[in-house]
Amino acid sequence: MFNVKFIKFMPNEYVLRYKKGKIVQEGAGISFFYYVPVTSIVVVPIESSDVPFMFEEVTNDYQTVTVQGQLTYRITDYKKIVQTLNYTFNIKAKKYISDNSQKIAQRLVNISKVLTKKHIGHTPIKEAIKASEDLAKGIIAELRENEEIKSLGLEIMGFSILAIMPNKETARALEAQAREEILKKADEALYERRNASIEQECKVKENELNTEIAIENKKKQIKETQLEASRLVMQKENQIKNESLGFETELEEKKKQLIELTVANAKAQSDAKAYELTAMMKSFAGIDANVMKSLANMGMKPDKLIAIAFQELAEKADKIGQLNISPDLLQELLQGNDK
Repeated sequence: MFNVKFIKFMPNEYVLRYKKGKIVQEGAGISFFYYVPVTSIVVVPIESSDVPFMFEEVTNDYQTVTVQGQLTYRITDYKKIVQTLNYTFNIKAKKYISDNSQKIAQRLVNISKVLTKKHIGHTPIKEAIKASEDLAKGIIAELRENEEIKSLGLEIMGFSILAIMPNKETARALEAQAREEILKKADEALYERRNASIEQECKVKENELNTEIAIENKKKQIKETQLEASRLVMQKENQIKNESLGFETELEEKKKQLIELTVANAKAQSDAKAYELTAMMKSFAGIDANVMKSLANMGMKPDKLIAIAFQELAEKADKIGQLNISPDLLQELLQGNDK
């Protein structure tokens, strides 16, 4: 009666209860009564476990580096793991009767070290100390495909490399080299900035010069435009003057032609009149002078005839002794003229 016990396990513990070498009960976080003399209990942790590691490796340029990281795993096949490692639980002492369960971590570290050595051994130190992320991705993929790990019933949940560090001497050398490269890059950057500044200044001066050239060209164009405008104005004025002069010349020429025509007409009239007078004189050449006078006096008014008569009397005054013309006679003659 005193050999029957009751036990209860936590939910993160997977329990296998054996009786006479056979599994009679299993599960996570179970509780039960058992008979001590014939019962064996195996307890496998369900939760994941973190395994930190740190080891040294040599790069392909023979430089020693320290690799520091962490591996996370959990048991997924409980029956498989207990066939390889002893997870028998001492109920009275409340601990495992063997330390085989602690060997899983070391096995995983050893496998990780082999894989890390393979990758680091093909990488120069400068690349190795910067390849933590890529190295971790490559190793975790290989761990998940590792047959030994699968045979243990384990699942690799994570693998991370926190740092890949060279030794102190190498680190100082790399720091010096990096410092020189940084200073060199700083000098190059300063040189580039100075060149950029000089180039920018040259561009500014070039732009200023181009602006001045453009202004001068614009002034030149304006001046040429003004000169061309003045030339066109002068050309137009000269054209107007020439047209005016041509018009005046043409007018003068027409006036000259008109005068010449007038002179010619006057000459023609004079010639015609002279011809007429010549012909008339020829006609009157044989006619007596007194007859000519009589013909000339025909149709004249009485006052003109009286004046002619008096003129003839005056011409023959030496032949006339005395001629008396009274006012009454002269008045009658004038009145007769009015009639």
